[in-house]
Amino acid sequence: MSDKRCTWAGNDPLYQKYHDKEWGVPLHSDKKLFEFLVLEGMQAGLSWITVLKKREAFRKAFDGFDFNKVANYGKPKIKALLNNSDIIRNRLKINATVTNAQAFIRVRKEFGTFNNYIWGFVDHRPLQNSWKSLKQLPAKTELAETISKDLKKRGFSFVGPTIVYSHMQATGMINDHTTDCFRYREVKKLAAK
Repeated sequence: MSDKRCTWAGNDPLYQKYHDKEWGVPLHSDKKLFEFLVLEGMQAGLSWITVLKKREAFRKAFDGFDFNKVANYGKPKIKALLNNSDIIRNRLKINATVTNAQAFIRVRKEFGTFNNYIWGFVDHRPLQNSWKSLKQLPAKTELAETISKDLKKRGFSFVGPTIVYSHMQATGMINDHTTDCFRYREVKKLAAK
């Protein structure tokens, strides 16, 4: 078996671990789907490694990504988050996280789970791409634009098509490992189960 990775994983052990164990693996836990929605929103305008390095701090600051708790954050909690130097202290992103938790709960009420809603866009089966190089990967797709519009209509923010596409990649809705990466076939097998 080749140990070649997607080139974006670079040499950072944290990045490589994320690539090897998580990225592209189909996720169906609402809590994990919410976590990635928060992290992808926080990443906007920054590098993903910045967010990965702060992931544990985010987990602690946002009550383990418990969307029920986050939905009820008031001004004192938001102020505390804005003063927390361990996380990304962007007022718009923090406010969006609270708003998104509230929208997340509304979607769950309508669809039973957020998983049912979001995975419905891909007919509950991961899309399989066959990119030969990182240069071929799009930043967004027509489907990501469709999902983005629907999320916004439902009250979500910081969910532009690029963020949505990143969320789809991270949560395994789409397999964007390059074909020469050792994870490409592994993730493809996971998706087939």
